[in-house]
Amino acid sequence: MAQNEFAIIQQYFSAIGVPAASTVLGIGDDAAVVEVPAGFQQVVSMDTLIAGVHFPTDTSPADIAYKALAVNLSDLAAMAATPSWFLLSLSLAHTDPSWLEAFADGLRQTATEFDLQLIGGDTCHGALSISIQVAGLVPAGKFVTRAGASPGDLILVSGELGGAGLGLAHLQGHIDLPEELRANCLLALNRPRPRLELTDFLRQFASAAIDISDGLQGDLAHILKASHCGARIDLAAIPVIPWIEHQDLYHFALGAGDDYEICCIVPPKHRAEIENWNRLHPHCRLSTIGEITDSGFDLRIGKQITDLSDARGYRHFE
Repeated sequence: MAQNEFAIIQQYFSAIGVPAASTVLGIGDDAAVVEVPAGFQQVVSMDTLIAGVHFPTDTSPADIAYKALAVNLSDLAAMAATPSWFLLSLSLAHTDPSWLEAFADGLRQTATEFDLQLIGGDTCHGALSISIQVAGLVPAGKFVTRAGASPGDLILVSGELGGAGLGLAHLQGHIDLPEELRANCLLALNRPRPRLELTDFLRQFASAAIDISDGLQGDLAHILKASHCGARIDLAAIPVIPWIEHQDLYHFALGAGDDYEICCIVPPKHRAEIENWNRLHPHCRLSTIGEITDSGFDLRIGKQITDLSDARGYRHFE
């Protein structure tokens, strides 16, 4: 039997996540009420995922729920904020109880894993899309932006790049991944890991940061534009799975997107802190891939230099 939006909210979304101390009033009224503790600032982000654009239409509802929340948490990680609550707007072509139950369970597990609460939102009839607004807290003045890079600073990226792009290309039939790589690449695509473990490091040592959602070259270009400077990066230093290196498929690391790793800029005086981080966090290793310069945007490939000044990431409406 079809359910209206109020019944859907009550049945599937009324108790998701861990209440934050800053939440005064959650789901059930016209709006939620939250407090910002003294000495903190609130960081807010929102992303929309649309079926067939941001995820294949046959993606499992649990994976859709995870990714919808994780990509927003990745934005908070880049700003060095700790998540506290989120809002959900869900558009559905029809009400399918099994889909809704799997989606809600996936959202509940993800919210619990990352210690935040769903405090409100909206449900309506339409093509499948999920919009999430997430908020987090950061000590006053300790947030990190794209605009602080300076010539001489080191360019770092977390984890490995290109896996999600390979996973999508495989699903689209553009590439035939070896069987031993498929599971990890599809996991990278459907369940990207927001690098919230980096928030303290970024607050202490980063001069700028961005999450890699639209491809390294396009997202790093956003930092360069905001910081009014340039960069030179080394292709061989970009962390990728060995298969990308062996097949010379670095374009998946440079431009495919959907990695949701962090690109951060750190002054060279903090080299020891970078080494210490890598020693303590091998699962989230920071690789130095280049250096901020006065101007331009160059990619070193062996002895050759390629101009990336016109580099752009994925763009809607183009």
